[in-house]
Amino acid sequence: MGNELLPLFPLELVLLPEEPLPLHIFEDRYKTMIGECLQAKESGTDRQEFGLVRVQGKALSPVGCTARIVSVTHKYDDGRMDILTVGRRRFEILLTNEEGPYLRGAVEYFDDDGPETPRDSDAEPAIEQFREALRRLRQAAEMPVHLPRPYRYLSFRMAAALPFDLDFKQQLLLMRNESERLDLLRRAMDVFLNQLDQMQAAQKKAGGNGHGR
Repeated sequence: MGNELLPLFPLELVLLPEEPLPLHIFEDRYKTMIGECLQAKESGTDRQEFGLVRVQGKALSPVGCTARIVSVTHKYDDGRMDILTVGRRRFEILLTNEEGPYLRGAVEYFDDDGPETPRDSDAEPAIEQFREALRRLRQAAEMPVHLPRPYRYLSFRMAAALPFDLDFKQQLLLMRNESERLDLLRRAMDVFLNQLDQMQAAQKKAGGNGHGR
């Protein structure tokens, strides 16, 4: 996007790189914003992305992730639309501009300081742990996981599929080292699996004698 201000979409969520995100667009200002992004997509220009940034009360998080529109899945007669987006680039907000119909910002994009792909010796145990978390979460006997090599942004792709809270996802977004992100995610998956164990034990106990807590 060069020196152009990035359109900003404040929401109470965190978008990670490579994460698919469906959105329902209904406010006039965001209809305008998305319409301009779609026009840019059709013409092949660079201004196809908008920045999704977490909002807490009236405060914006300093770091967000751009969203690229994959498709418009439904258009309504009143101009509302459903779109499918995918997370792409992380950015830090340098300043905001409220002069237009929607919020825009001067941003600085950033990547990881080190390799974006982990070593197989780190990736494979994390993927097995991820598979187990999904299997347990969905109560499935088997859980095929499609994470083809190279494992670029592996931590983001796995974290997006699990029910972690927004603070944790924002913490991942800020980190600039894939190995460190993957280590943090593995520890979070350990906690998550332990929580599932406790919930299932309580449910089993409650079903057996009615005194589970």
